[in-house]
Amino acid sequence: MRKRKFAMVACVLVCSLALAACGVSNGVVNDATGTASEAKNAPSDKTEGNVASSSETSGPITINQALEDKEILSKGPDGENAVSAKMLILTEAELAQIKEGQYTAAISMHYAGNDWSAAQLQGLRNTFASMNIKIVATTDANFKAETQVANIETILAKKPNILVSIPVDAVSTASVFKKAAEQGVKLVFMDNKASGLQAGKDYVSVVSADNYGNGVEAAHILAKAIGEEGEIGVIYHEADFFVTKQRTEAFEKTIQEQYPNINIVDRGGISGPNDGEKVAAALLTKHPKMKGLFVVWDVPAEGALAAARSAGREDLAISTIDLGTNVALDIAKGGMIKGLGAQLPYDQGVAEAILAAYALLGKEAPAYVAVPSLQVNKDNILESWKTVYHADAPASIQNIAK
Repeated sequence: MRKRKFAMVACVLVCSLALAACGVSNGVVNDATGTASEAKNAPSDKTEGNVASSSETSGPITINQALEDKEILSKGPDGENAVSAKMLILTEAELAQIKEGQYTAAISMHYAGNDWSAAQLQGLRNTFASMNIKIVATTDANFKAETQVANIETILAKKPNILVSIPVDAVSTASVFKKAAEQGVKLVFMDNKASGLQAGKDYVSVVSADNYGNGVEAAHILAKAIGEEGEIGVIYHEADFFVTKQRTEAFEKTIQEQYPNINIVDRGGISGPNDGEKVAAALLTKHPKMKGLFVVWDVPAEGALAAARSAGREDLAISTIDLGTNVALDIAKGGMIKGLGAQLPYDQGVAEAILAAYALLGKEAPAYVAVPSLQVNKDNILESWKTVYHADAPASIQNIAK
C-alpha cells in the first residue's frame, strides 16, 4: 500500500495516502477540458506560477525524521527492495544549485477528489516552492485513462523539466509516459509505474507508502475487533494496480497465517471508489453471519459503512487503509471502522520532489522508495492525523476524540 540502506541520510514536511480518502479535494479542481487548476484554498504563496522566494529555504530537505523506523514490507513494481524515504536528502549545496536552475514541473493525478491526493499535492507544492521550481500544470484524470493521456499531451506542450504522476492504467498510458521520457522529462511515479518503462532509463523512481505493511496493520486491527474468530469478507480493487493488490494480499495472508479461527468467506471487487456500498450490501446479504469486512481504501469503506447501517448491521467491524476525514470521524467515535493502516501522502510528495531534484543533479536514485506504515485506531487518532497531515485534526474530529 512496503528496509535497507541507500547511500545517504535524512527527512521532510506534511500530510499523507494509491489511493484514497474521503474528503472533498482541496488540492485541485477539474475544468471543462479535463485538466485541473489550483483550488481556491491552496496557500497563496505556494500556488502555480508563484513559487516561494529562493531565500525562504536554505536546506537540507528531507522527510519527517521522527517517523518510526519500521521494516518496509512492500516490494517495488518490478520486485525491487524498498529504500526508506527517510534516507533521501537534498543538501544545502544541492538545493542552492537546483534553485539556480529555474526549473519547471507538472503533476498528473489519477484522481484528485480525496484527502490523500490533496495531501500529496501539498507536499509536492511546498517542496517544489522551496526549490524555486515552478509548477506549470496540475491535472486530474478522474480515474479515466484516456483523460490522463490527453492531460499529459497538454502538459508536454509546456515542456516541463519534471513530471510527477500516478498512472490511471499502467498499460494504456504507457505510450504517453514513454513520449515524456523521450522528450527528456524527468519522470517520478507515485505508487505505480507505466508498463514497460525502466528505472534509471525512462523514469527516476517510484514512491509509495508501505502498502503491504498497511495491509498487515489492517488485518491485525480487524482480527482484534472480532475476537480473532468468525467470518469476514474482503472488498478488493479489481484494477491492475499493484499497490492495492499488495494491500489485499498482505491482509489476506496475515489473516490466513496468523488467525486460524478467522474465515474469509467471500470477496467482492470494486472498479472505482464509489462501488463500496453496493459490493458491501451484496456481501452482507449473502453472508448474514459475517462479523467483519476489510475494504481496500477509505472511500469505498465509507460506502461499506453506509451499507452496514442500511442493513441494521452496526455490529459489523471494518478495517481499511488511508486516513480520510469521514473514516477518522467514525474511528474517533468508536464506530464500525475500528482502525486502519495509513499512508503518509504529504511525506510521499516531499520524497517525490527530492527524487526529481536528484535527477536534475545527475544524482543516483533508488528505483523504489517507500514511507513506513502507520496503524491508526481510536486511541491514537489525533496523534496519527498530525503525523499523516502535519497539521492538527479538524475540530470535528478533535471534539469527538476528546
